[in-house]
Amino acid sequence: MKLLSILFSFLIALAALARGAETQVFPTSAGPVKITPIYHASTLIEAGGKTIYLDPAKPAKVSSLPKADFILITDIHGDHMDPDVIKQVSQAGTEIMAPPAVVKTVSIAKPIANGETKSWEGWTIEAIPAYNLKRGPEPGKLFHDRGRGNGYVLTYGGKRFYFSGDTEGIAEMRALKNIDVAFVCMNLPYTMPPEEAAEAVKAFHPKLVIPYHYKGSDLAVFQKGLEGSGIEVRLLDWYPK
Repeated sequence: MKLLSILFSFLIALAALARGAETQVFPTSAGPVKITPIYHASTLIEAGGKTIYLDPAKPAKVSSLPKADFILITDIHGDHMDPDVIKQVSQAGTEIMAPPAVVKTVSIAKPIANGETKSWEGWTIEAIPAYNLKRGPEPGKLFHDRGRGNGYVLTYGGKRFYFSGDTEGIAEMRALKNIDVAFVCMNLPYTMPPEEAAEAVKAFHPKLVIPYHYKGSDLAVFQKGLEGSGIEVRLLDWYPK
């Protein structure tokens, strides 16, 4: 049994190398979860022999990646909802969940609205609101309206993974509990600066936080904002050349 365990760990490591050095492997009671940054918000999640994509969208390079068993989409903007890339990663039997606003375009998706909880193949999927509090293209308008987009808390084997989607440091984020790994956005003018992101993260205190969707942000500011909090900050490259 010990030899099998060593072999299994070695195979996991080889798989991570094949995906790239940025792949993160998280142990759970149901087996490992592998999470690989692709580009910006686009993310590959692998567990239990199944492949999940979060927000597959251009310019993410997906041609060499495995086909999707499941796809989650957070919002209607092109860096999150890309029908062409969704088709590219899909196969017969691929299931898709998305906010109702996305389903208007990606009509094969099943709707999941703010506050709803659904399940898929051992995963529990909670749709968390994602919206702007004050930032928008002009006075009286917001980049992300309340109720339209989702963040997600994905639970597998007792581990809870949070993907914020496009949002500011809203009350629903701050109220999250027992998050093991949080993927939190930060980019102006559309979401929030790193200082605000750090303050929001301190409020719900995940064990580990990984910035994503951060193009143009100074991640050193985010790190500094979490110094002494007891929250591990891990920086990954979401913008490969």
